[in-house]
Amino acid sequence: MTYVEFRTHQKSKPRGNPDIINQLQMNLSDYRQSLTDAPRFDATETRFSAWTPVTNKACNQQLFQERTALVLHWFDLWTDRQRKEFISQLLKRCSKTQLKFTRDCLAESVPITRMDFTAVLPRFLSLYIMSFLSPRDICSAAQVCWHWKFLAEQDCLWSPKCIRLGWFLPYSPSDHEYGAWKRHYVACTASLDILTPREAAGVYGTLNESLTEPEEQQDRWREHNIRQTIRQKVAEHKKAALKTRRAWLNTSKLGTSFTGPIHKPLTAALVQLGDKCRLENSLSSVDIRDPWLDLSLNTLGSTGATNLLKTRSSVFTQPVKSSCSPLPHFLLVSSSVPGYELLLAAVQVSVVVLPYDSQGMTLKALVSLAEKVIQGRMVQSLGILVTGSTEEITLTDGMSITEKTLLKPGVREFWENLCGWVVPASEGGSLNIFAPLAASVAGMDLMRKLSVLTGLNVRAPTGICTGSYQHILSEWSGSGEFPPLVYLHETFLLSWCRQAEWVEEACKHLRKQLGPQLHFMCQEIRGRILGLFLWDHIKMPVISLKSEVIQCLVHGLVALMNETPDDPLDFLGHFLLKVSVNNGLKNMEFLTESVSFNGLNPESPKGLQSDADRRSAVCKELLNSEKTYVRHLQAVATVYYTPLRAALDSNRAIISSVSLITIFCPLLDILETNSVFLKELTERWEEWGPLQCVGDVCVKFCTKLRVYTNFFNNYPAILRTIDKCREMLPVFRSFLKRHDRTVASRMLSLQELFLTPSARVEVYVTLLQALTLHTPSEHPDYTKLSSALNSLRTYRGFIHKLKKSLDRDSRIMEAQSTIQSCPNLLEESRYLVTTQDVALLSCLNGDIAASLRMYEHVSDLGLFLFNDALLLTERSVSNVPFCLTVNTTHTFLASVALHCLNLTEITDTKYVRNAFQLESPKRQWICATDREEDKIRLMSALRSAINAAITRN
Repeated sequence: MTYVEFRTHQKSKPRGNPDIINQLQMNLSDYRQSLTDAPRFDATETRFSAWTPVTNKACNQQLFQERTALVLHWFDLWTDRQRKEFISQLLKRCSKTQLKFTRDCLAESVPITRMDFTAVLPRFLSLYIMSFLSPRDICSAAQVCWHWKFLAEQDCLWSPKCIRLGWFLPYSPSDHEYGAWKRHYVACTASLDILTPREAAGVYGTLNESLTEPEEQQDRWREHNIRQTIRQKVAEHKKAALKTRRAWLNTSKLGTSFTGPIHKPLTAALVQLGDKCRLENSLSSVDIRDPWLDLSLNTLGSTGATNLLKTRSSVFTQPVKSSCSPLPHFLLVSSSVPGYELLLAAVQVSVVVLPYDSQGMTLKALVSLAEKVIQGRMVQSLGILVTGSTEEITLTDGMSITEKTLLKPGVREFWENLCGWVVPASEGGSLNIFAPLAASVAGMDLMRKLSVLTGLNVRAPTGICTGSYQHILSEWSGSGEFPPLVYLHETFLLSWCRQAEWVEEACKHLRKQLGPQLHFMCQEIRGRILGLFLWDHIKMPVISLKSEVIQCLVHGLVALMNETPDDPLDFLGHFLLKVSVNNGLKNMEFLTESVSFNGLNPESPKGLQSDADRRSAVCKELLNSEKTYVRHLQAVATVYYTPLRAALDSNRAIISSVSLITIFCPLLDILETNSVFLKELTERWEEWGPLQCVGDVCVKFCTKLRVYTNFFNNYPAILRTIDKCREMLPVFRSFLKRHDRTVASRMLSLQELFLTPSARVEVYVTLLQALTLHTPSEHPDYTKLSSALNSLRTYRGFIHKLKKSLDRDSRIMEAQSTIQSCPNLLEESRYLVTTQDVALLSCLNGDIAASLRMYEHVSDLGLFLFNDALLLTERSVSNVPFCLTVNTTHTFLASVALHCLNLTEITDTKYVRNAFQLESPKRQWICATDREEDKIRLMSALRSAINAAITRN
């Protein structure tokens, strides 16, 4: 106890226990003794006192450390709330410099990981980032804080979005007015004040402005002469440039860039010439002796100037043509269509066709390829021959065009660009889609929206005909010429529609065998060659007989099969003689009463004009196709199951009881269910009338779809069991050889008969959609039909998922089998997007300008693009002696995750073309494709896959 503390304690005069007083006195005596022993200090100094002078730095520092330790000890004993209160009080007493020091200390110990980018970046960069957001996201961002709200209402964000949709602000906002374009966008969206491109052109006159026919022909002729003039001048300049070119420069076909003193004046003169000619509105206003033209022509020489003046004078003296050649038709053909090579061989001469690979293709890349093929020409019609259903069309893998996805910005822009080359509907322009969209309500809605969006007449088949692709041969919506015959030859089309799946199997083998030999050709020529080669082997001889003769022979053969006489020829001769006596088949009843046609009938069948008649036709098609389907199922039971079961019961088993049950029981359950369904349909058809209902029968059938589920779940096991028994049991192999592809088995094998249930579900959906389309909403059958349709549509989605999963796995396993030293590629949720062969290049002089860099072809690579990684292989090509066979092998090189991959496009120069750079964290590859189409498709697929991978991660 210090002296000051003791005196303070003594002044308080404590009262109480005398022992305490004695203890205090003892402490005081000890303290005085210590003072006598300690060294003397000045009278003004007091050790360990709160009034210690500042001049004694050692004592003050010691006192500060002790008091700091005491405060920290107390701080450790306090609760969290007390600590926070103490810190708050302490910060309130600090000055600005002390607060800045505290901030710097906190920044070092607690680094900032998140910060408002609008507070750090310049305003123009913040607005540029926000410009990529959708209107809904911008409105959400405006609710973050006042600063974000101010940025989100800037006109530079909203004016492009309004102008893109044709919403123009009727006044000019003042300098300090914010949010005018945003309020205009919200008002237009609330009132759905949106114009299609053609409607906007009609209102504002800025898009596809139509001209009168003489003016349009005159304008086309003027543009043609301008292009011809520019072409001539460029050709003359090329000749002059080649004469003065240095010897070391490359003279290959890639040399399209020119350098020299006359290049710039020539380009300026040609551009000005084109612009000047386009601005001329009348022939009388032409002045050839323009000073700009004379000045530019001085660089071309006297001969070139004379020719140019003559050519320019002829631009306006050439009379307008009275007639022009007919416009071509444009057809898109997807590689996902089975046997598309046969369709390429069937294309008419007046059709411009674009076959494209749907795997890895995007809509932007497809528009680029179409633009390159059309070359700025106008086309009479546009045909879309892709896979699809009654509700959607699949242009590329993963992109289905439906009623809901049609208005997406990318899809909308695709249709606007693609249909911009088609003449207006007033001149016969049309959009023909080879998918049965006209057979369903959703498909009809999609067609109406496409018609509004493009301004064209949209046509599609009604889809009443079933089987393979025979819906293309059915009646088409709208009026006019039969669209399939506009694009394709009749004989090729008939063969393809009836056996498209079989044609695809043959084309697969042709692609593997002949594809490597034709790799240097473009996809169109390669497809045409394969299609013509296949057609030479599958075409049937053309028999020119009248339809009545064919019907007589068919009817006689059916009667021969039913009667089974002893002398078939004699029976057939008597039957034909009887028909001749009866004056043909006019008084005889046919098995089917379908409308006969010679080849393809482009006109709609008579008597099918009302919804009731169409509904009857669809119900009849449903009944007839169900009979055919049940016959196929019965063939499995009678031809295969019954003899195998009889052999098993007689102790002469061909296969075991377990294998017999595994193979046939699921299909027999389907046969039992569909037999009941066929019986009920037959009873309803016998009592058919305008108010007859079949929806309840379909709903009852949908409640038994679990038998189909059991079949599809066991389908892989069924095929494995058949293959295993055929390999291990020679008796079963002989049994299949004896019964496959016979008349009793409908000329199909056992495995081919097992394909019918999955195809039948697709037919059910198509026919029920057509039935719903032609059934009025007030009809008593409409509700039940809609319920059954929804159930079957959901079940079809289940089957599509199974097929897609199996197809993706098989493609990955096929790719893995072709790559040597390849790691395991089969993983969950992984699928192969596309493959491409490229050339690996090496830059010889990377330190110079990009346009002057030269590249060396080092080796060949193979790119296997998956949805999560890019696999690179080293491709080697070897030739076989004495033949044209080429063997290609792939060896694993590297694998790069897509979210770590950087893609850079290399601009075409006279030294390199179709090149791009792939860069990973550790390596980089410079690659090039043989054709520009391959580069466009691959670059588009890579960008889409990389963006998707970055989004997932």
